[in-house]
Amino acid sequence: MALFAIGVAAFLLIRTERQIGERASALRAFDRHAREACDALAEARVAQHAYVAAGQGEAFWMSKVTAATELMNAALAALRQAATASGRTAIDEATETASEFDNIDRRVREYMTSGQPLMAGDVIFSEGSDAAATASRQVETARLAEHQAADRDLAEMRRQEAITIGSAAAVCALIVLLLIPIRRPPTVTDTSQSASSLSITSSPVVPAAPADTTSPTAGKLFRAAADLATDFGRVRDLDELTRILSRAADLLDASGVMVWMGTATGGDLRPVLAHGYSNEMIARIPPVPRSADNAAAAAYRSGILQIVLARPGNSSGAVVAPILSADGCIGALSAEIRGGGETSELVQALAAIFASHLAVVLATTPAEMVVEPKAASLG
Repeated sequence: MALFAIGVAAFLLIRTERQIGERASALRAFDRHAREACDALAEARVAQHAYVAAGQGEAFWMSKVTAATELMNAALAALRQAATASGRTAIDEATETASEFDNIDRRVREYMTSGQPLMAGDVIFSEGSDAAATASRQVETARLAEHQAADRDLAEMRRQEAITIGSAAAVCALIVLLLIPIRRPPTVTDTSQSASSLSITSSPVVPAAPADTTSPTAGKLFRAAADLATDFGRVRDLDELTRILSRAADLLDASGVMVWMGTATGGDLRPVLAHGYSNEMIARIPPVPRSADNAAAAAYRSGILQIVLARPGNSSGAVVAPILSADGCIGALSAEIRGGGETSELVQALAAIFASHLAVVLATTPAEMVVEPKAASLG
């Protein structure tokens, strides 16, 4: 679009410049014809004066007047053809005056032929001189009118050029502004429905949908969460903890829940407990580096709850809550949430509560013991 605007502007400018050149050339041609007409009038006037000069040959000067008159008539005809409406009236008046001068010259010649030089001189120096001077003034008037008209035309053409350039510049500026990239706020998206959906770019917690804590459903959830919190404090082995995770998944409406724990040195995260995933899937999940660009690592690294927004279609959202102990963050609890519930404040609060109870249970349990399948008791 910018190139098209520039091309149109260039075409219009080139056409306007051509018109300006043609107008200037026509004005120069008009000036040339005007000078020729004035010179011819002056020559005819001087030659006519020589009719009555002593010692001059009449036939010689009469031929001079005839030639000058013909040149004057040709120049006036060219002026009328090249003139615009502004100067054509003055040219017509000059043509009539030149015709009158021609008539005066014929009368003078008759007086000279009849041997009346005094009468011829009186007509030459009165009527002939006045007619020639009047025709010259009329030609000059037409020339000035043409120059004024040309100035107006050139000013209008320059104004059109300025409008063309300004319009093209405005279009180009608008297009450049539209092409400037606008930074969008980072969002967290999901790539699959499995536990690998936690290995995508994470973002800070997005605004959650307000939870209605006065509804009967919310009251039942809080009572169930209170019972679950009590059972967290009584857990003794991995079987009981896995069953509690199952109940937590039901309260969160999660298709799967996974507990990630860091190593003793605070390094990579590893899945240590899960509900809703097959053993084969868990076995294929590699350790997640602390510096990884995904939700689990972000929660582990920052200690802030992370949200993975659901995508349109079959993709589920997720909530990742950090597991915080007195010594810092020791892991993360991730839950894949159905139906877009990851933005609910109630779901986020429940995930944070369950993560805090897991911190109490796992803080004194080495990760190496947790990953042993159902072999050791906790605590």
